[in-house]
Amino acid sequence: MKKIFALFIILATLIITYSCSTSNNDDINEEIEEVDEETNQPPTETPTEIPKIVWKNWYLSVPINRGDGSATSIYYQAIENNTLTADQSEYFYKNTDGSYTMFTKFTGFTTSGSSGLNAGKYCRTELREFWRGIQSTSDNWSMNTGTHILETTLKVDYVEGNGRTIVAQIHGIETAGLSGSPATVKIRWNSGMVQLDYYTKPNSGNVWTSDSDAKKDVGRVDNELFTFKIKIENGKFYYALICEAKNINIDYTYVYDYVANGYAYNNYFKTGNYYGWNSDYTKTAQVVLYEVKTQHF
Repeated sequence: MKKIFALFIILATLIITYSCSTSNNDDINEEIEEVDEETNQPPTETPTEIPKIVWKNWYLSVPINRGDGSATSIYYQAIENNTLTADQSEYFYKNTDGSYTMFTKFTGFTTSGSSGLNAGKYCRTELREFWRGIQSTSDNWSMNTGTHILETTLKVDYVEGNGRTIVAQIHGIETAGLSGSPATVKIRWNSGMVQLDYYTKPNSGNVWTSDSDAKKDVGRVDNELFTFKIKIENGKFYYALICEAKNINIDYTYVYDYVANGYAYNNYFKTGNYYGWNSDYTKTAQVVLYEVKTQHF
């Protein structure tokens, strides 16, 4: 009887061992099936592509009469859904490589109203920032807090007339307790040379205007692709410029301390083709925009 019982125990042990071994093999097989056959590594998720332009953070101005003599504003939905009119698409359109052509000329329809030839106003095909994506011109930032960065990648195809167009800006807006809305920092393409044009502290009691601006040549890019960077950090203005075709790689360079000099306007970034010509209705300028990044933290 004891022999029979012992034999039963041995058989039971063998059955349990075999069962566990089979179960473990199944687990191993399942793990092997989850391994990528080409890389012999676990499968990875495809990263989300970062858009080259977050359109919700911008609106577009084109020099077409919106009905009251002022330039037309085009909002992000029309750009994303490709619903611009034929007239609007003359000034702004998407290329096959994903870039955007920004064509402009003096038409008389400016962002501040209608204007005649040589009357001191200029036309543009240009993006204006809504930094938090709020669709309002009150969506602006202050130099007093945080870090604010614009990186715009573009090339200038041609600029007729005087050869000057502004491709990026920091623009001030009317702010409580202050007068005016200064074009505080302008990045100008001038016959192939990238230039800074920036306001400095005015004399006591005066507003910030171009009467107290300073200028600086940064680098010659001609008609090559380049990236210009603007940074405001702790109230201080820095710039950087990259143009591989011209072997230009200028890291962030300090220019001016705005907050220390009493600048207190709220601001927004701009980029595009703000054409510095108003002497006729025929000469034109064309800029191609490839990528725009902004950071605010």
